[in-house]
Amino acid sequence: MRTTFHLKTLAVAIATLSVASVTNAAGLDRSGQDVTAFFQDGTYAEAVYTYIDADVSGYDSSNNNPFDNTYVRGNKTGDIAESYDFFRYGVKTDINDTFSIGLLYDEPFGAAAEYSGDNNFVANTNPADSSGEFANDPAPSGPIGNAIVGAEAGTAGENTNVEVRSQSLTGILGMKFGANKNFQVYGGPVAQRIQSETKLRGLAYGPATGYTSNSNPDMDYGYIAGFSFSKPEIALKAALTYRSEIDHDIEISETYPLAPTIGAIGTPPRALLANQTSRYEFTTPKSVNFDFQTGINPTTLATAKVRWVPWSDFVITPPLYNEVSKNAARPDGLNLVDYDDDQWQVELGLAKRLAQALAVSGTVGWDSGAGDPTTSLGPIEGYYSVGLGAKYNVTPEWAVSVGGKYLWFGDAKGRLPSGKIVGDFQDNDGYIAGLKLSYQGK
Repeated sequence: MRTTFHLKTLAVAIATLSVASVTNAAGLDRSGQDVTAFFQDGTYAEAVYTYIDADVSGYDSSNNNPFDNTYVRGNKTGDIAESYDFFRYGVKTDINDTFSIGLLYDEPFGAAAEYSGDNNFVANTNPADSSGEFANDPAPSGPIGNAIVGAEAGTAGENTNVEVRSQSLTGILGMKFGANKNFQVYGGPVAQRIQSETKLRGLAYGPATGYTSNSNPDMDYGYIAGFSFSKPEIALKAALTYRSEIDHDIEISETYPLAPTIGAIGTPPRALLANQTSRYEFTTPKSVNFDFQTGINPTTLATAKVRWVPWSDFVITPPLYNEVSKNAARPDGLNLVDYDDDQWQVELGLAKRLAQALAVSGTVGWDSGAGDPTTSLGPIEGYYSVGLGAKYNVTPEWAVSVGGKYLWFGDAKGRLPSGKIVGDFQDNDGYIAGLKLSYQGK
Protein backbone atom coordinates (compact mmCIF):
# COMPACT_ATOMS: atom_id res chain seq x y z
CA MET A 1 0.00 0.00 0.00
CA ARG A 2 1.36 3.39 -0.97
CA THR A 3 1.76 6.10 1.69
CA THR A 4 -0.52 9.08 0.95
CA PHE A 5 -0.65 12.55 2.43
CA HIS A 6 -3.75 14.73 2.49
CA LEU A 7 -3.96 18.25 3.84
CA LYS A 8 -6.17 17.21 6.74
CA THR A 9 -3.54 14.66 7.81
CA LEU A 10 -0.52 16.84 7.08
CA ALA A 11 0.08 17.26 10.80
CA VAL A 12 0.41 13.50 11.16
CA ALA A 13 2.99 13.44 8.40
CA ILE A 14 5.35 16.22 9.38
CA ALA A 15 4.41 18.23 12.44
CA THR A 16 6.36 16.18 14.97
CA LEU A 17 9.42 15.26 12.96
CA SER A 18 11.72 17.81 14.63
CA VAL A 19 12.80 15.40 17.34
CA ALA A 20 15.39 17.80 18.77
CA SER A 21 12.80 20.49 19.39
CA VAL A 22 12.66 22.74 22.46
CA THR A 23 15.34 21.35 24.75
CA ASN A 24 18.44 22.36 26.76
CA ALA A 25 17.07 25.62 28.08
CA ALA A 26 17.13 27.91 31.09
CA GLY A 27 17.47 26.75 34.67
CA LEU A 28 17.21 22.97 34.87
CA ASP A 29 14.80 22.71 31.92
CA ARG A 30 15.67 19.84 29.58
CA SER A 31 12.86 18.13 27.66
CA GLY A 32 10.48 21.08 27.21
CA GLN A 33 7.73 18.77 28.58
CA ASP A 34 6.28 18.21 25.10
CA VAL A 35 2.71 16.87 24.92
CA THR A 36 2.09 17.02 21.16
CA ALA A 37 1.95 13.21 20.92
CA PHE A 38 -1.46 13.43 22.60
CA PHE A 39 -2.85 15.60 19.78
CA GLN A 40 -2.14 13.11 16.99
CA ASP A 41 -5.11 11.51 15.24
CA GLY A 42 -6.22 7.93 15.92
CA THR A 43 -3.81 5.61 17.71
CA TYR A 44 -0.31 7.02 17.98
CA ALA A 45 2.92 5.97 19.69
CA GLU A 46 6.45 7.36 19.67
CA ALA A 47 9.86 6.67 21.17
CA VAL A 48 12.40 9.52 21.05
CA TYR A 49 16.11 9.50 21.89
CA THR A 50 17.92 12.84 22.36
CA TYR A 51 21.65 13.46 22.74
CA ILE A 52 23.04 16.82 23.88
CA ASP A 53 26.66 17.95 23.72
CA ALA A 54 27.54 21.50 24.74
CA ASP A 55 30.81 23.42 25.00
CA VAL A 56 30.65 25.81 27.97
CA SER A 57 34.00 27.29 28.94
CA GLY A 58 35.37 30.53 30.36
CA TYR A 59 37.72 31.94 32.97
CA ASP A 60 37.74 31.74 36.75
CA SER A 61 38.46 34.71 39.01
CA SER A 62 41.94 35.10 40.43
CA ASN A 63 40.43 37.00 43.37
CA ASN A 64 40.02 34.27 46.00
CA ASN A 65 39.08 36.56 48.87
CA PRO A 66 35.56 35.43 49.87
CA PHE A 67 34.85 38.89 51.31
CA ASP A 68 35.76 40.80 48.12
CA ASN A 69 33.37 40.45 45.16
CA THR A 70 35.68 42.04 42.56
CA TYR A 71 36.06 39.84 39.47
CA VAL A 72 39.62 39.49 38.13
CA ARG A 73 40.07 37.25 35.08
CA GLY A 74 42.11 34.21 35.98
CA ASN A 75 42.68 30.78 34.44
CA LYS A 76 40.69 28.95 31.78
CA THR A 77 38.04 26.58 33.11
CA GLY A 78 37.99 24.22 30.14
CA ASP A 79 34.70 22.74 28.96
CA ILE A 80 32.46 22.21 32.01
CA ALA A 81 29.33 20.89 30.24
CA GLU A 82 29.09 17.12 30.24
CA SER A 83 27.26 15.45 27.36
CA TYR A 84 24.10 13.62 28.32
CA ASP A 85 21.11 11.90 26.75
CA PHE A 86 17.53 11.10 27.61
CA PHE A 87 14.44 9.33 26.27
CA ARG A 88 10.85 10.37 25.71
CA TYR A 89 7.92 8.02 25.09
CA GLY A 90 4.29 8.66 24.29
CA VAL A 91 1.20 6.64 23.47
CA LYS A 92 -2.32 7.86 22.74
CA THR A 93 -5.57 6.39 21.47
CA ASP A 94 -9.18 7.45 20.92
CA ILE A 95 -11.79 5.63 22.99
CA ASN A 96 -14.49 7.05 20.70
CA ASP A 97 -15.05 10.31 18.83
CA THR A 98 -15.31 12.19 22.16
CA PHE A 99 -12.79 10.72 24.58
CA SER A 100 -9.05 10.10 24.19
CA ILE A 101 -6.45 8.78 26.61
CA GLY A 102 -2.68 9.02 26.61
CA LEU A 103 0.44 8.23 28.63
CA LEU A 104 3.65 10.27 28.30
CA TYR A 105 7.12 9.70 29.75
CA ASP A 106 9.93 12.24 29.69
CA GLU A 107 12.92 13.49 31.68
CA PRO A 108 11.96 17.13 32.24
CA PHE A 109 14.70 18.55 34.46
CA GLY A 110 18.41 17.89 34.67
CA ALA A 111 21.96 19.18 34.91
CA ALA A 112 25.37 17.72 34.15
CA ALA A 113 28.48 19.87 34.70
CA GLU A 114 32.02 19.25 35.91
CA TYR A 115 35.09 21.49 36.16
CA SER A 116 38.57 20.10 35.61
CA GLY A 117 42.11 21.31 34.98
CA ASP A 118 44.08 24.12 36.61
CA ASN A 119 41.48 26.57 37.90
CA ASN A 120 39.79 27.64 41.12
CA PHE A 121 36.91 25.18 40.73
CA VAL A 122 39.29 22.26 41.34
CA ALA A 123 40.73 21.57 44.80
CA ASN A 124 44.39 22.59 44.58
CA THR A 125 47.11 20.25 45.75
CA ASN A 126 49.11 23.25 47.04
CA PRO A 127 46.68 26.07 47.83
CA ALA A 128 48.93 28.01 50.20
CA ASP A 129 52.54 29.15 50.33
CA SER A 130 54.78 28.82 53.37
CA SER A 131 53.39 31.99 54.96
CA GLY A 132 49.89 30.52 55.13
CA GLU A 133 48.56 33.04 52.58
CA PHE A 134 46.96 31.88 49.34
CA ALA A 135 49.49 31.42 46.58
CA ASN A 136 47.25 32.87 43.85
CA ASP A 137 45.46 36.03 45.04
CA PRO A 138 45.71 36.59 48.80
CA ALA A 139 42.70 35.54 50.86
CA PRO A 140 42.16 36.38 54.51
CA SER A 141 44.59 34.80 56.90
CA GLY A 142 43.48 33.77 60.37
CA PRO A 143 40.92 31.08 61.23
CA ILE A 144 38.84 31.22 58.01
CA GLY A 145 41.82 31.46 55.65
CA ASN A 146 43.66 28.65 57.38
CA ALA A 147 40.51 26.52 57.47
CA ILE A 148 39.99 26.96 53.74
CA VAL A 149 43.59 25.84 53.16
CA GLY A 150 42.89 22.75 55.24
CA ALA A 151 39.68 21.97 53.38
CA GLU A 152 41.54 22.33 50.08
CA ALA A 153 44.17 19.88 51.23
CA GLY A 154 41.49 17.42 52.35
CA THR A 155 39.91 17.27 48.87
CA ALA A 156 43.04 17.86 46.77
CA GLY A 157 42.55 17.09 43.09
CA GLU A 158 38.75 16.77 43.30
CA ASN A 159 36.50 18.62 40.84
CA THR A 160 33.40 20.72 41.27
CA ASN A 161 30.50 18.88 39.67
CA VAL A 162 26.72 18.67 39.71
CA GLU A 163 24.29 16.08 38.37
CA VAL A 164 20.50 16.28 38.45
CA ARG A 165 18.25 13.61 36.96
CA SER A 166 14.46 13.43 36.78
CA GLN A 167 11.74 11.24 35.31
CA SER A 168 8.10 12.11 34.76
CA LEU A 169 5.02 10.04 33.87
CA THR A 170 1.89 11.89 32.73
CA GLY A 171 -1.56 10.39 32.25
CA ILE A 172 -4.02 12.36 30.11
CA LEU A 173 -7.75 12.09 29.50
CA GLY A 174 -9.20 14.34 26.81
CA MET A 175 -12.81 15.18 25.94
CA LYS A 176 -13.77 16.70 22.58
CA PHE A 177 -16.86 18.86 22.18
CA GLY A 178 -18.51 21.26 19.76
CA ALA A 179 -20.56 20.61 16.64
CA ASN A 180 -17.57 19.18 14.78
CA LYS A 181 -15.58 18.04 17.82
CA ASN A 182 -13.08 20.82 17.15
CA PHE A 183 -12.57 21.70 20.81
CA GLN A 184 -10.95 19.56 23.50
CA VAL A 185 -10.26 19.85 27.20
CA TYR A 186 -7.70 17.50 28.73
CA GLY A 187 -5.90 16.83 31.96
CA GLY A 188 -4.56 14.22 34.32
CA PRO A 189 -2.06 13.28 37.03
CA VAL A 190 1.73 13.64 36.82
CA ALA A 191 4.21 11.51 38.78
CA GLN A 192 7.72 12.98 39.02
CA ARG A 193 10.93 11.48 40.40
CA ILE A 194 14.09 13.53 40.99
CA GLN A 195 17.54 13.12 42.53
CA SER A 196 20.77 15.14 42.61
CA GLU A 197 24.41 15.22 43.64
CA THR A 198 26.58 18.32 44.15
CA LYS A 199 30.27 18.78 44.94
CA LEU A 200 31.81 22.22 45.46
CA ARG A 201 35.60 22.21 45.22
CA GLY A 202 38.31 24.82 44.88
CA LEU A 203 39.13 28.29 46.15
CA ALA A 204 36.27 29.80 44.10
CA TYR A 205 33.82 28.58 46.75
CA GLY A 206 35.73 30.02 49.70
CA PRO A 207 34.53 28.52 53.01
CA ALA A 208 32.14 26.20 51.12
CA THR A 209 34.97 24.33 49.42
CA GLY A 210 34.63 20.63 50.15
CA TYR A 211 30.83 20.84 50.40
CA THR A 212 29.06 17.70 49.15
CA SER A 213 25.37 16.85 49.03
CA ASN A 214 23.43 13.80 47.87
CA SER A 215 19.65 14.02 47.54
CA ASN A 216 18.01 10.62 47.55
CA PRO A 217 15.43 9.89 44.82
CA ASP A 218 11.97 11.24 45.67
CA MET A 219 8.63 10.67 43.94
CA ASP A 220 5.84 13.23 44.17
CA TYR A 221 2.77 14.24 42.22
CA GLY A 222 1.15 17.10 40.36
CA TYR A 223 -1.23 17.55 37.44
CA ILE A 224 -1.59 18.72 33.85
CA ALA A 225 -4.54 20.61 32.31
CA GLY A 226 -5.15 22.16 28.93
CA PHE A 227 -7.41 23.26 26.10
CA SER A 228 -7.01 22.67 22.37
CA PHE A 229 -8.67 23.56 19.06
CA SER A 230 -8.31 21.80 15.72
CA LYS A 231 -9.49 22.34 12.14
CA PRO A 232 -8.40 19.31 10.09
CA GLU A 233 -9.33 20.92 6.77
CA ILE A 234 -6.29 23.20 7.02
CA ALA A 235 -4.19 21.05 9.39
CA LEU A 236 -4.66 23.61 12.15
CA LYS A 237 -4.03 22.59 15.74
CA ALA A 238 -3.56 24.88 18.73
CA ALA A 239 -3.11 23.82 22.34
CA LEU A 240 -2.45 25.61 25.62
CA THR A 241 -1.08 23.31 28.36
CA TYR A 242 -0.48 24.04 32.04
CA ARG A 243 1.66 21.87 34.32
CA SER A 244 1.47 22.37 38.05
CA GLU A 245 4.30 22.80 40.51
CA ILE A 246 5.36 19.60 42.24
CA ASP A 247 6.51 19.71 45.87
CA HIS A 248 9.24 17.26 46.85
CA ASP A 249 10.19 16.24 50.39
CA ILE A 250 13.70 14.80 50.05
CA GLU A 251 16.22 13.13 52.29
CA ILE A 252 19.62 14.77 51.83
CA SER A 253 23.08 13.90 53.14
CA GLU A 254 25.45 16.89 53.42
CA THR A 255 29.13 17.28 54.22
CA TYR A 256 30.46 20.79 54.97
CA PRO A 257 34.06 20.47 56.28
CA LEU A 258 34.31 24.07 57.54
CA ALA A 259 30.94 24.14 59.31
CA PRO A 260 32.35 23.55 62.84
CA THR A 261 35.02 26.25 62.36
CA ILE A 262 32.54 28.80 60.99
CA GLY A 263 30.12 28.07 63.81
CA ALA A 264 32.83 28.38 66.50
CA ILE A 265 34.00 31.84 65.39
CA GLY A 266 30.53 33.23 64.77
CA THR A 267 28.71 35.75 66.94
CA PRO A 268 27.25 34.15 68.91
CA PRO A 269 29.16 30.87 68.51
CA ARG A 270 27.14 27.94 67.15
CA ALA A 271 27.72 24.21 67.35
CA LEU A 272 27.57 23.11 63.68
CA LEU A 273 28.23 19.61 62.43
CA ALA A 274 30.42 18.83 59.43
CA ASN A 275 28.06 16.00 58.40
CA GLN A 276 24.30 15.96 58.49
CA THR A 277 21.44 13.87 57.11
CA SER A 278 18.05 15.55 57.14
CA ARG A 279 15.02 16.31 55.01
CA TYR A 280 14.19 19.41 53.05
CA GLU A 281 11.56 20.57 50.60
CA PHE A 282 11.88 22.07 47.16
CA THR A 283 9.41 22.64 44.36
CA THR A 284 9.90 22.00 40.65
CA PRO A 285 8.33 24.88 38.71
CA LYS A 286 4.99 25.09 37.00
CA SER A 287 4.98 25.79 33.26
CA VAL A 288 2.79 26.85 30.35
CA ASN A 289 3.28 25.51 26.80
CA PHE A 290 1.56 26.82 23.68
CA ASP A 291 1.74 24.62 20.56
CA PHE A 292 0.44 25.81 17.19
CA GLN A 293 0.49 24.57 13.61
CA THR A 294 -1.38 25.32 10.41
CA GLY A 295 -1.19 24.26 6.79
CA ILE A 296 0.07 26.91 4.36
CA ASN A 297 -0.62 24.81 1.27
CA PRO A 298 -1.25 21.08 0.70
CA THR A 299 2.43 20.21 1.24
CA THR A 300 3.65 22.86 3.69
CA LEU A 301 3.04 23.34 7.40
CA ALA A 302 3.99 26.23 9.72
CA THR A 303 4.63 25.52 13.42
CA ALA A 304 5.19 27.56 16.55
CA LYS A 305 6.00 26.70 20.15
CA VAL A 306 6.08 29.04 23.13
CA ARG A 307 7.05 27.99 26.66
CA TRP A 308 7.09 29.92 29.95
CA VAL A 309 8.67 28.68 33.18
CA PRO A 310 8.92 30.91 36.31
CA TRP A 311 12.48 29.98 37.33
CA SER A 312 12.63 33.13 39.46
CA ASP A 313 10.43 31.25 41.97
CA PHE A 314 12.71 28.20 42.07
CA VAL A 315 15.26 27.64 44.86
CA ILE A 316 17.30 24.77 46.24
CA THR A 317 18.10 25.33 49.92
CA PRO A 318 19.91 22.39 51.55
CA PRO A 319 19.53 22.64 55.37
CA LEU A 320 23.19 22.44 56.45
CA TYR A 321 24.41 24.70 53.65
CA ASN A 322 21.75 27.23 54.59
CA GLU A 323 22.46 27.06 58.32
CA VAL A 324 26.21 27.60 57.92
CA SER A 325 25.58 30.68 55.73
CA LYS A 326 23.46 32.48 58.33
CA ASN A 327 24.91 35.55 60.03
CA ALA A 328 23.82 39.00 61.21
CA ALA A 329 23.73 40.31 57.64
CA ARG A 330 21.94 37.19 56.32
CA PRO A 331 19.59 35.95 59.05
CA ASP A 332 17.78 33.68 56.54
CA GLY A 333 20.99 32.24 55.09
CA LEU A 334 21.64 31.43 51.43
CA ASN A 335 20.13 29.17 48.80
CA LEU A 336 22.48 26.83 46.99
CA VAL A 337 20.73 27.55 43.66
CA ASP A 338 18.33 30.30 42.62
CA TYR A 339 17.58 32.35 39.51
CA ASP A 340 16.72 35.99 38.84
CA ASP A 341 14.41 35.76 35.82
CA ASP A 342 11.63 33.68 34.32
CA GLN A 343 12.28 31.69 31.16
CA TRP A 344 10.61 32.44 27.84
CA GLN A 345 11.22 30.12 24.93
CA VAL A 346 10.03 30.49 21.33
CA GLU A 347 10.53 28.18 18.36
CA LEU A 348 9.19 28.73 14.83
CA GLY A 349 9.30 26.16 12.06
CA LEU A 350 8.35 25.19 8.53
CA ALA A 351 7.79 21.62 7.35
CA LYS A 352 7.58 20.49 3.74
CA ARG A 353 6.50 17.22 2.12
CA LEU A 354 9.01 16.43 -0.64
CA ALA A 355 7.69 13.03 -1.71
CA GLN A 356 4.95 10.57 -0.83
CA ALA A 357 6.87 9.26 2.17
CA LEU A 358 9.45 11.97 2.85
CA ALA A 359 9.15 15.30 4.65
CA VAL A 360 11.71 17.80 5.98
CA SER A 361 11.54 20.69 8.42
CA GLY A 362 13.55 23.64 9.66
CA THR A 363 13.29 25.62 12.90
CA VAL A 364 14.69 28.76 14.49
CA GLY A 365 14.52 29.30 18.23
CA TRP A 366 15.25 31.67 21.09
CA ASP A 367 15.49 31.11 24.84
CA SER A 368 15.66 34.03 27.26
CA GLY A 369 17.64 32.21 29.93
CA ALA A 370 17.00 32.72 33.64
CA GLY A 371 19.19 35.73 34.31
CA ASP A 372 22.80 36.90 34.27
CA PRO A 373 24.80 36.52 36.49
CA THR A 374 23.64 32.99 37.14
CA THR A 375 24.78 29.94 39.09
CA SER A 376 28.37 28.80 38.54
CA LEU A 377 26.95 25.28 38.13
CA GLY A 378 25.23 26.23 34.84
CA PRO A 379 26.66 29.49 33.49
CA ILE A 380 24.76 30.27 30.28
CA GLU A 381 22.06 32.85 29.57
CA GLY A 382 19.68 31.30 27.09
CA TYR A 383 20.44 30.68 23.41
CA TYR A 384 19.59 31.16 19.76
CA SER A 385 19.17 28.01 17.67
CA VAL A 386 18.63 26.60 14.19
CA GLY A 387 17.43 23.08 13.53
CA LEU A 388 16.73 20.63 10.70
CA GLY A 389 14.67 17.47 10.68
CA ALA A 390 13.48 14.77 8.30
CA LYS A 391 10.81 12.09 8.47
CA TYR A 392 10.49 8.98 6.31
CA ASN A 393 7.45 6.73 6.34
CA VAL A 394 8.76 3.17 6.08
CA THR A 395 5.13 1.98 5.84
CA PRO A 396 1.88 3.94 5.99
CA GLU A 397 1.88 3.43 9.79
CA TRP A 398 5.55 3.35 10.78
CA ALA A 399 7.98 6.24 10.40
CA VAL A 400 11.53 7.16 11.35
CA SER A 401 12.52 10.77 12.05
CA VAL A 402 15.92 12.35 12.62
CA GLY A 403 16.69 15.86 13.74
CA GLY A 404 19.50 18.14 14.82
CA LYS A 405 19.90 21.57 16.30
CA TYR A 406 22.80 23.97 16.72
CA LEU A 407 22.75 26.42 19.66
CA TRP A 408 24.58 29.68 20.33
CA PHE A 409 24.60 30.20 24.10
CA GLY A 410 24.30 33.60 25.69
CA ASP A 411 27.32 34.92 27.65
CA ALA A 412 26.99 34.74 31.43
CA LYS A 413 28.94 35.33 34.60
CA GLY A 414 29.04 32.58 37.21
CA ARG A 415 27.93 33.79 40.62
CA LEU A 416 28.02 32.27 44.08
CA PRO A 417 24.91 32.46 46.28
CA SER A 418 26.74 35.18 48.25
CA GLY A 419 26.83 37.37 45.12
CA LYS A 420 30.53 36.94 44.39
CA ILE A 421 31.38 36.60 40.68
CA VAL A 422 33.72 33.63 40.26
CA GLY A 423 33.66 33.03 36.50
CA ASP A 424 33.06 34.61 33.10
CA PHE A 425 31.73 32.39 30.27
CA GLN A 426 31.55 33.67 26.68
CA ASP A 427 31.25 32.49 23.06
CA ASN A 428 29.89 29.04 23.86
CA ASP A 429 27.77 26.69 21.77
CA GLY A 430 26.33 23.21 21.56
CA TYR A 431 24.36 20.78 19.45
CA ILE A 432 21.48 18.38 19.87
CA ALA A 433 20.74 15.24 17.85
CA GLY A 434 17.64 13.10 18.04
CA LEU A 435 16.01 9.97 16.63
CA LYS A 436 12.30 9.11 16.71
CA LEU A 437 10.37 5.97 15.87
CA SER A 438 6.61 6.54 15.55
CA TYR A 439 3.48 4.58 14.76
CA GLN A 440 0.27 6.13 13.42
CA GLY A 441 -2.85 3.98 13.09
CA LYS A 442 -6.56 4.60 12.76
